[in-house]
Amino acid sequence: MKKGYWISLYFKIDNQENLKRYAETVTPIIKSFGGKPLVRGGKHETYDGDNFVRTVIWEFPSYQKALECHNSKEYQNGWSLAKDTTKRHMQIVEGFNIE
Repeated sequence: MKKGYWISLYFKIDNQENLKRYAETVTPIIKSFGGKPLVRGGKHETYDGDNFVRTVIWEFPSYQKALECHNSKEYQNGWSLAKDTTKRHMQIVEGFNIE
């Protein structure tokens, strides 16, 4: 089974406190769907394209679990804490398996 990944590239964060409350609220929700944080901010260098202020990547046991988590009422309620003060590009991607 191929894994699923949430990839969030943040363009703008107008309120760090809202983002912090969002992260504290949704982290246990995401983990309950099997989500594992791979990247959450940190140092970065941009070589091509836009320079995003923050990058977050979550790995899920499957693409379906990643979709279920994102579409859950619990996650959507959590996202409402930051969505009006945060601009991001967020996509869910199916992993590649060569095994």
